[in-house]
Amino acid sequence: MKIRILSSDDVRQALPMETAIEGMKLAFSRFSSGRVEMPLRSRVHVPEQEGVLLTMPAAIPDDGEMAVKIVTVFGTNPARGFPLIHAAVLVLDADNGQVKALMDGEVLTAVRTGAGVGAATDLLAPEDAVTVAIIGSGKQACSQLDAVCTVRSIRQAWVYSPNSEHAQTFAEEMSGVGPIPNNVQAVSSSAEAVKNADIVCTATTSTTPVVSFKNLKQGVHLNAVGSFQPTMQEIDSETIQNALVFADSRESALVETGDIVTPLKQGLITVDNIHAEIGELINRTKSGRTSPEQMTFFKSCGVAVQDTVSAGIALKNAERENFGTIVSI
Repeated sequence: MKIRILSSDDVRQALPMETAIEGMKLAFSRFSSGRVEMPLRSRVHVPEQEGVLLTMPAAIPDDGEMAVKIVTVFGTNPARGFPLIHAAVLVLDADNGQVKALMDGEVLTAVRTGAGVGAATDLLAPEDAVTVAIIGSGKQACSQLDAVCTVRSIRQAWVYSPNSEHAQTFAEEMSGVGPIPNNVQAVSSSAEAVKNADIVCTATTSTTPVVSFKNLKQGVHLNAVGSFQPTMQEIDSETIQNALVFADSRESALVETGDIVTPLKQGLITVDNIHAEIGELINRTKSGRTSPEQMTFFKSCGVAVQDTVSAGIALKNAERENFGTIVSI
């Protein structure tokens, strides 16, 4: 059996952001119309390393797509000089189950997560949005900024991280890259970052809110990607109370993220506060923003169909451009 191995650089070349955003719209549409076979992600906890192993399979029978991603998130890694996240994706033949490709999952995860945010931003953010705040300064934050600037003509970006050196490095390295404006500025607090932002993106592992309702401007659109466990909360409950809420997966949002689970437990919202899945908006079965003053919120839990579609796009482009290495196993 021969399989194609794609490195992080191969995936980056084979999965450009603009293409990935359109792919995520397709993935969300397929998911919300019931055309995806996909369980909730499975979890194996590794308490000694503040770690978790996630397994995320999905298949889209109509499109002949099937893949599985394996991810580890180990909280003790950064202090030991290792990346916080490791990931790999296997692409399978939907006709016979044979492995077709093995590819780096870190870049794919960053791009597809950013692209999901890009899709939601394209659908929900004000058309005239020109400013963005990024809370966090890691790989996911880079991807969020790239995606938002792909779908809106952003002129000014502010970034905040508790590690001021990381934030400054982020600002210097991201300024002027691709669609990103030259004006990317590190600031000293989350409040300063978000106060004038038309769009806010959070990409942290925080267990306490990093964004407060009192600091947000009217009509802002928010994207939250960091919280993937009930104990993690990036956005305060008052914001969720006051926003029109969307999720990639309603089921995941109600179980997996503290951004939704916490205000539910506090009795501040009900399950009906999740207005729609983003795929329902794409499929035009649910409405979106109704006024310039309305606050909109997209909770990205990250669903396996995103990996399957993204990996499919990357593999097709890699085959066409002859990226990667073919090995026999």
